[in-house]
Amino acid sequence: MPRLFSYVVARDYGFAPNPFHGVCTLATCKPMIRHHAAVGDWIAGIAALGDMRTPSLVYVMQVDAALTFEEYWASSEFQCKKPSRIGSVKQALGDNIYSRASEASPWRQIDSHHSFADGSPNPRNIANDTQTNRILIGRRFAYWGSEGPLIPKEFLGMNGQPTMTLTRGYKNQFPAEFVNAFINWFDERDEQGYLGKPFKWIKPKADWARSKN
Repeated sequence: MPRLFSYVVARDYGFAPNPFHGVCTLATCKPMIRHHAAVGDWIAGIAALGDMRTPSLVYVMQVDAALTFEEYWASSEFQCKKPSRIGSVKQALGDNIYSRASEASPWRQIDSHHSFADGSPNPRNIANDTQTNRILIGRRFAYWGSEGPLIPKEFLGMNGQPTMTLTRGYKNQFPAEFVNAFINWFDERDEQGYLGKPFKWIKPKADWARSKN
């Protein structure tokens, strides 16, 4: 039986998750979700309070694979997700940012959204991201960003039912009938892929283009 993980996307830049190039990846942040979510499970990212007026979704994806950072870095499929600060905004927010020479070697972080503004490695982000050496891959996904649908009332604690919403951390202890109802709702929408701009992209670029999480 698949599980559902819900959490708040505190800073929606198109970096974590990264919904570009036809695959949704969660490669940084949320180390506990990356550790615990199994292939077949579902992840629902909820818009932060500062980005929305009522509870809405940023993205939904089903996990269909998990890679280590080393596998992600070396994969020919995901070279397109390595960031380039001289490319487009989409390229600048690539999440394929970690590598190391061996298991005993320190992690290398390339210039990215999680490095410092001058491009140098950010030890705090390195420590948080790499505490779980696991990247979640989703090919069945919908990323709405700033154009996300409202979360239906049936998933917001109506009539004593559980609610997907929260402020910190994540939830995954949902009854099977709740999870099935959510999956059915998603399937009925029949939406796939990148569907809307991240919340930060609709703000003045100077406010976020070089900002770090």
